[in-house]
Amino acid sequence: MYFTYNATILNHHPLDQVMPSERNRRTTHFGYREVPVNEKANLVADVFHSVASKYDLMNDLMSLGLHRLWKRFTIEQAALRPGNVVLDVASGTGDLAKAFAKIVGSQGKVVMTDINEAMLQVGRNRLIDSGILGNVEWVQADAENLPFDPHYFDCITIAFGLRNVTHKVAAMQSMYRILKPGGKLLILEFSRPHLTIINKLYDMYSFHVIPKIGALITNDPDSYQYLVESIRMHPDQETLKTMMIESGFEDVEYSNLSGGIVALHKGYKY
Repeated sequence: MYFTYNATILNHHPLDQVMPSERNRRTTHFGYREVPVNEKANLVADVFHSVASKYDLMNDLMSLGLHRLWKRFTIEQAALRPGNVVLDVASGTGDLAKAFAKIVGSQGKVVMTDINEAMLQVGRNRLIDSGILGNVEWVQADAENLPFDPHYFDCITIAFGLRNVTHKVAAMQSMYRILKPGGKLLILEFSRPHLTIINKLYDMYSFHVIPKIGALITNDPDSYQYLVESIRMHPDQETLKTMMIESGFEDVEYSNLSGGIVALHKGYKY
């Protein structure tokens, strides 16, 4: 394993804080399918191993470039300062991490994590090719059991990754534990359009166009069929807000982007 973390890594924390309804389930959703809980992580890993090399291109094609605006809004809402220590969970190809590294400067630090080695390698290579080295570290880690010291990070972000996590509350509790008091969590994720016409058009585009784009670009329509289905299975804006509050976060609020196709949730640890 060539991804390392130079600070102290504590032992992983078991899922003893997870809500009973989440902890006791024997099956979970993988898109529209129900699968055993212990199989979902491997199934998701297969999806992202398949699409890693074309991930950025597909994001541009599927969102018509809008994902760049959604991420820019997230970067603005993070309101980072030089010297901050930031964790980007499910960092993928590193769009947020790249911007954060420039903001926090040489006195700060950005840690990129992803459970998927192929995605993390793509992100690592992309930042190195951009000349970003000194203040970024890479760790292959599970969002549900983040192996960092308590009260360590000023800000944590997760963009388009939470819907792939099996135990979402466990992941949010793991993030809460390692945030400093006063620190914030930002979750950028697909959500529910609040206008019926947008919802209908979005459904048509998602189910009839995106898998075809995936087939053309990556020769893998099934992975993009899963990604579309995973968006529909993800909690809506109010439900995710409630889950964040139940995980310990305060002053939780969200902003709808592109009519609610995407939402940015923000919460604080006090």
